[in-house]
Amino acid sequence: MKVIIDTNILMVPHQFGVDIFEELASLGYDEYLVPKAVVAELVSLVESAKGDDRIAAKVGLSLVDRCQVVGGANGGSADDEILRLAVEGGFSVCTNDSVLRKRLSGNGVTVVYLRSRRRLSV
Repeated sequence: MKVIIDTNILMVPHQFGVDIFEELASLGYDEYLVPKAVVAELVSLVESAKGDDRIAAKVGLSLVDRCQVVGGANGGSADDEILRLAVEGGFSVCTNDSVLRKRLSGNGVTVVYLRSRRRLSV
């Protein structure tokens, strides 16, 4: 199954020590998609953030190599791009963004999120 991964989840391995790919695989996901807008957010964080956030963004950017980068360069927000791709492709989304989670759920999209800072859950 395919899952779209949001910026905040790509930063989880550094922030909480959770292997997101192992967790996603245990939930049945074997293809990982990252929108170009998420890659752009990570690059921006690497350039502008300080301390642990910058390190987490660098780690997240390195993890993009294990994913398929998708979507166009439409200049829209990452959340809008994730929602569009998920609805059009019928994909699940892995995110911790509560506002995005509500938008996705409202559109019938399955959401995977970090639970108790230790594991991913649907």
